[in-house]
Order: sequence, then structure tokens, then C-alpha cells
Amino acid sequence: MSLTEQLGLKVLRKVDPEKAHHFALTALRAGLAPLPGPVTSSRLKTSFAGLEMPNPIGLAAGFDKNAEAVAQLSRSGFGFIEIGAATPRAQPGNPKPRLFRLTEDRAVINRFGFNNEGMEPIASRLARCRLSNNHSDVPVGLNLGANKDSEDRAADFAQVLAHCGNFVDFATVNVSSPNTEKLRDLQGPEALQALLAGVMDARKGLDHEVPVFLKIAPDLDATEIAEIAEVAKTSGIDGVIATNTTLSRDGLKSAHKGEMGGLSGAPLFEKSTKVLAQLSNILRDEVPLIGVGGVSSALDAYTKICAGASVVQLYSAMVYSGLSLAPQIARGLDDLLKAGGFEHVSDAVGTKRSDWL
Repeated sequence: MSLTEQLGLKVLRKVDPEKAHHFALTALRAGLAPLPGPVTSSRLKTSFAGLEMPNPIGLAAGFDKNAEAVAQLSRSGFGFIEIGAATPRAQPGNPKPRLFRLTEDRAVINRFGFNNEGMEPIASRLARCRLSNNHSDVPVGLNLGANKDSEDRAADFAQVLAHCGNFVDFATVNVSSPNTEKLRDLQGPEALQALLAGVMDARKGLDHEVPVFLKIAPDLDATEIAEIAEVAKTSGIDGVIATNTTLSRDGLKSAHKGEMGGLSGAPLFEKSTKVLAQLSNILRDEVPLIGVGGVSSALDAYTKICAGASVVQLYSAMVYSGLSLAPQIARGLDDLLKAGGFEHVSDAVGTKRSDWL
């Protein structure tokens, strides 16, 4: 991390977290953040669900909700990035304050509630970026959400994909956010199968093949994980993202530990990796997995991959380590794979799954 980035983070930590997030995006768009370009090697370059990625380190949804800094993020060292979540109509989200740093725990709690500008302006920005080829060779995806007051939330996901899908490389169905009331009810097998059927129908109308991923919660028991795995195998989706934020507060120390919302960051690592490994044990090679939850180092990324993830994502760790974390993790992962005797990242996938079962 450069001295400039260290000073910037120090300043941002003195500011309200949501305002700090806004300032970080503004600085990124203004060219004030380091943009090393894609970090890659023969060992890191990977293919996932038909997407060619320079490395397997992705940016999770939530950092750039409204596709304001796609070009800059695509040059920041990530192998792929995810925008959103986007809903059909703009919505303000939950009342503020709704974002909390848990510094002692290296964690974050948020209860944003899918605040975003809606699918139309987001689609316009994604289209401009795609036409100008500003996202380089880094796949750009969109996290699909549902409006809080929607009469048919399942239909919202398909509507956003139909409107935005021509301008992205992949899409994620997000039924696992804990911050929209009853949204997680859509993870039940019957509801989920019907929801995904609508999304897959919407995909047929797009001008290019768009892989569809499903993002699940970490707060699932073995039966629920098995049910989701079955849906994943029969619905035609291209991957599962394990996992979203948790409602658990086990072992936290920070002052804001009692705030409502989804917990992300370091405390989520173990819980999310166990769910990942369980899914991997069931799905094997049938449906590939994206590991997310508590990734803050090259070792964390390597551990997720060995537990069953083909690629990983991160976000909350950047609150404490800055944007330069992505290329740092990618380079460190390359070293760990080499030390482990792996010629390619795909060779390491699931090799230590049993450690988490």
C-alpha cells in the first residue's frame, strides 16, 4: 500500500462510513487511486462459466451500486467486477445510519436495503462503458435485486436482467440479502426454482449468452444447502456465489456489534467457507462456485479455492486495506499456488475441501 493510500484511508476512517464510501468512489472516478491494470500470469488466468478472467480475484457487489466507476474498477487489478444491486425502480433504501465499521473485528455491518438509482440509469452507464470498451478484458457483471414494495419480487429479477443484460458479461440473482424483509424466503426450493425459471426465460431474449449466478446466504443448515444444490443442478444456472452477509454476531467485540443488518468481513470467513465446502462436496464439477466472505489476504483466497471455489470475491476488506488489496492478493495467490505445486489455479480447486466438512 502506498503512502498516499495509507493517508487516504486514515482520513476516510474519521468520516461517517457511508460518506467515506461516497468519497472513495469520487476519488476513484477522478483518477486519484492507483490503477495497475489487470494482474495476471499463466497460473492465474482462468475461465469461469465461459468468462475469461486475467485472475480469479473479483470485486463483490455493493461497492459500485450504480455503475459509476466501471472503467476505473476494471483497471484496478481485479479479474472481474460485479456492479449493483440494481432494482427495476430507484429506491432510497433503509434509513441512515445504515453502515457501520467494526474495526476491532475487521468487519462491517450494513443494512442498506438495495439503495440504488434503478435499472434505467444503471443500464445507460453500462451501455456507454461497453460501447467505449472501457472495461478492458475484465468481465463486468450485475447483481439483480428486487424493489422493497414490489408486488412480484420474483419478476423484478427477470425485469432487471431483460433491461440490463445486453450490457453485462454475467448476472447474479441476489435472494440472500438480509436487509429486504422476507427476501431470503425466496431461497426455498419451490420459490427459488420458479424465480430462476423466470430469469432464465429473460436471458433467452438477450443478444449474447449471459451466465447467471445465484448468491446464497451463509445462515443455512445442511438440508437447506442440499435443497439449493439441487435447484442449482436443475435450473440451468452457471454458478453459485457462497456467500452473502450473515445475521450471526458470534464472537464480535466492536461497539457496533449489536446493529441490525448483514455482517461481512473477517468474522464471516469460517462460516462462509464451511457453506462453500458443503456445496462443493455436493455439486462437485456440475456447478462451479464463487467463494466470498471474509477474504482479506492471498491466504484467504487460496483457502477458499482449496475448499471448492473456482474464483473468489471480496469487498469489505478494502475498507481497512484499500483498493490496492486486489492486485496484492492476486500476486500473493500466484506465489501460494506455485509453492503448493499447482501449475494453474484450477488444479487447486477443492483439494482441501475435506478440511471444512
